[in-house]
Amino acid sequence: MPFTIDAARGIFPNTLTADAVPATIARFVQLNAEDQLALIWFAYTEMGKTITIAAPGAANMVLAEGTMNEIKNLSFPEQTQVMCDLANRDDTPICRAYASWSVNIKLGFWYQLGQWMEQGTVAPIPEGYKLSANASAVLQSIRGLESGQQITVLRNAVVGMGYDTSQMGSYTKVAEPIVPPSAPSARTSVTIEGVSNPTVVNYVNNMNANDFDAVIELFTADGALQPPFQRPIVGKDNVFKYLREDCQNLKLMPERGVTEPADDGFTQIKVTGKVQTPWFGAGVGMNMAWRFLLNPEGKIFFVAIDLLASPKELLNLAR
Repeated sequence: MPFTIDAARGIFPNTLTADAVPATIARFVQLNAEDQLALIWFAYTEMGKTITIAAPGAANMVLAEGTMNEIKNLSFPEQTQVMCDLANRDDTPICRAYASWSVNIKLGFWYQLGQWMEQGTVAPIPEGYKLSANASAVLQSIRGLESGQQITVLRNAVVGMGYDTSQMGSYTKVAEPIVPPSAPSARTSVTIEGVSNPTVVNYVNNMNANDFDAVIELFTADGALQPPFQRPIVGKDNVFKYLREDCQNLKLMPERGVTEPADDGFTQIKVTGKVQTPWFGAGVGMNMAWRFLLNPEGKIFFVAIDLLASPKELLNLAR
């Protein structure tokens, strides 16, 4: 085997990712619980002027309904304490329940809390609350990011809350219903300027159709997928689990790409374009790159998905 996963991660090394995103998240998690919650609230209300957050589907949120109603029936001080517990990752029944939810359920939970805070059903940030100097600096950093980077920061901020699952032992992952693949007649095929490789084109088309059974068959048995700012997920079973839990209803919109030969019959392909998520709809497209390494049989040995530093990086295709 000429390539290892670590070696594969180095293809197209001049790809400039949005390093401000993990740096901002790292600063966020250092804030105290009150500042974290206030910053989420301020960013939620401010970003709501320019970014429309889509309401979660009823089927998605029924799995969190019991916890949501429990919080709704608490007093304001108790509701505030629950949110602080989540930010502090305390060991409470609600924090444990939250930790077991999929990403989309967690996002829906905070969406609903935000709605209830606006309506006065859930305790709002106290009137006149002032962010600390550190929290104000983090909020200013978020303001300076592009919209796709902003939603990535806020998504990752709330996903990391709740009790630490590594300390929970065995638990049942709670995820929303799996969306069936689109019917063949409803599918469309993408065109990528500079790239006609059938594996890459089929990867995009099947992702857009929620056909993860077809997507995973494009990978080698020991293949890997590297999500933005994460370690690679290795092995078909693990990649398939990630796709079903985290990638439903994405819209991949590749624009252009480049294909280059690699050692021992491998092929490396870089594609740039945008991705829309069901949570933020057509109004926000995240600038993305996909870096594929295909084995001699045309199977995906490795693919990295990168959130790009700026729109101009969409044109940065060279080695």
